[in-house]
This record gives sequence, structure tokens and C-alpha cells, in this order.
Amino acid sequence: MDIPPGAATRRLYFEDAYLVEFEAEVVERSALDGRPAVVLDQTAFYPESGGQPWDRGILEGAAVLEVVENGDRIVHVLDRPLPAASRVRGRVDWDVRFDHMQQHTGQHILSQAFVEVLNGETKSFHLGPESTTLEIGIGSTDDAGVARVEGRANAIVFQNRPVKTYFVPPERIGEVPFRRPPKKEGTLRVVEVDDFDHSACGGTHCRATGEVGLIKILRWERIRGNLRFEFVCGGRALADYASKNAAVRDLVGRFNVRGSEVPEAVERLAAEVKALKKDARRLEESLASYEARDIAAKARSRVLRAVFRDRSPEAVRSLALHVVKQGVFAVVYAGFSPARCHLILARSEGLDLDLRTLVPVVAPLVQGRGGGGPTLVEIAGDPGADVEAALARATEAVEATLSAQR
Repeated sequence: MDIPPGAATRRLYFEDAYLVEFEAEVVERSALDGRPAVVLDQTAFYPESGGQPWDRGILEGAAVLEVVENGDRIVHVLDRPLPAASRVRGRVDWDVRFDHMQQHTGQHILSQAFVEVLNGETKSFHLGPESTTLEIGIGSTDDAGVARVEGRANAIVFQNRPVKTYFVPPERIGEVPFRRPPKKEGTLRVVEVDDFDHSACGGTHCRATGEVGLIKILRWERIRGNLRFEFVCGGRALADYASKNAAVRDLVGRFNVRGSEVPEAVERLAAEVKALKKDARRLEESLASYEARDIAAKARSRVLRAVFRDRSPEAVRSLALHVVKQGVFAVVYAGFSPARCHLILARSEGLDLDLRTLVPVVAPLVQGRGGGGPTLVEIAGDPGADVEAALARATEAVEATLSAQR
């Protein structure tokens, strides 16, 4: 959208991040990507900027879908056009606003904690709808290191230190002990966590660290030679704890153990399942061997075809390999996994046939792909495809090849 030059939008959220309702004059009506949009003389709606999403809310009955910066002016994208009146009322969705304030203020605290504890500089920040991420310039850490960072950050929260925001003119920027040098020039907006952190930032923040609530790091991963940490604060941390606590309570009931004993119970169960799977595989192999001998004894052709709708691909593959060891056979079998059909083609060593040549012939019939070696190939395809027709085509191709060799 091309907004004509005009006076800058007064940003009420700079003056009071807790302001929810306001009135303003419409100074421009236009459209953005086919949606109605307006510029106001002043607004409490925060536009997407600096890793923080835009505010949600209502503007004179219209839902605010997006808030974007256009130079010094702020554009509000709406779900419907505004009435013709020049003066409008706006209401910011407080739950969304306060959530963003908690996460963003928590990010400042956590970033400084990483500097103090691990000498890790913040490279990037993204506030997502469910969690927030910080990319920190360190190559590695461990659980103990993360616990120290988390402990330091939450100590600042529990101390309920004041959080102040103010503007600093260019000539006084050198007086501010920024955590990292500002990227912008000119007058800067500073967010200061009392006696702890100074950052150049245009976001909305809490008045005191206590409002941030608990800061909890959920997980981390390597990215671009750095570490990216996912974390939650305040209401999100409470929701995360409630969800995980419910899961633990469920496991406590299922295992009939104390909460602290759940990991040991899970490990014990995993070991039992592993042993049972091993026994099941051994029994499956033994059964496949007996079944293969029976199939070979009753065979009236060198090419055997069958569909096993109640067997896994692994079980069908095992049976096929046992059958081709019983004599000179080629088998064309099908099994099923929850989301795919699996065609298993195998042959005895005594047959001169490269089964890989059948893949481009059969795979299209089940909208699938496959591969393997000269004596065994597997094709995975759409479970709703005509498997019988695909196996029939494979059988014809095998029989034609073997007939030509006679």
C-alpha cells in the first residue's frame, strides 16, 4: 500500500503500554492486499517490529487483522471497512498485549542472564504464538549451564525490579550501558531493567519484572553454529506446567508410583517392551520359516503372489525371504502399514532376474516409489490403490522375463 506522506502516527503504547482503549482521527483510508486499511492520527495498537507480533483488537467494530509500519505512520488492516465517521474508538486485546509484554520483558531478562552466566550474546529473537526463541552466540552448553541461566533470570523476576522505558537523544547514547551496541542511529528508546539490563527496543514491556512471572527454558538446538533456546514466560509457563503436570499425574496413576519415580518406571517399561519385541521378532521369524516351507511345498508355479492385509511390511518381507530360500521362486507380495501399502518383490539366487527393472513398471500403479537390489525390492504406495492389479502386473513381467530365458 502506498500511503501519501503525512504526519507521523502518535504511538500511544510508547506512553502507556497498559492503555487498552483510545480514540483517534482517521487520516487515511486505503487497502492492503485487497483488505481495508486505515491510518490514524494516534494509536495504541503495536505494529509488528523487532521480533514482536502486532496487537489484536477492535477498531470501531472492525477486527484488526494486522498492524504494520509504513515509515513514521502505522497502518491498521481490518476485516471490514470503517464507518464514514472521521473519529473512531479502538480497543486492544489485553490478553494478547499482556502476553507479549511478559514474553518480551522476559526475553530481555533472559538475554542478560545469558551474558552474565555463559557470556552468550543474543543474535536473534522471535516471539511466536506458543513459545519464544532466542539464538545465543555460544557453541554448546549443558543442563547445568542452562539451569544457572534460568536461575539467574528468575532471581531477577522474584526481586520485582522496576522496568523503565525512555528516549535518549543521540548525544547521550554513549552514557547508556547497552547490553549490545544499538543498530539504529538517532534518538533511541531504551528499556531498562533496574540495575541489570539496558536495551534499545521499541516493544511493549511490563512495569516490573515480577509481572513477567516464571521464565522457563523448554529446549535448545544447534543452529548456524549457535544455540537456539525455546522458552515461555508468565501465563505461557503456567499453561506449560499445567499440561505437563497433568501428564505426570496420568503416568503416576498408570504406573502406581510417585511422581519422582515416573522416569524409572518408564525406563523399566521401555526395557520390557524392547525384550518383548525381540521375542516377537524371533517368534515371527520362526513362524515365517514354517509357513515358507508349507508355501513352497504347495507351490504350483515359480512365481508366487499374495496380499496380506493384516500383516506389517516387515512380516511380509520376512516371509518372502524365507520362501525364496526354499527353492527356485520369485514372490510378489503385499503388506500394509497404517498409511501405506508395501509391495515386496523377492527372488531366489537361482533366478536370473534383476527385480529393480520392475520398479518403474509397478510403482506408478500404486502412486508410489521404491527401490532395492537385484534380489529384493520394496515399493511403498497409496493404500487405496489397486494392489491386486499392481501385483498382477508384476507377476506378468516376472513370468515374461523367465519365459524368455527358457
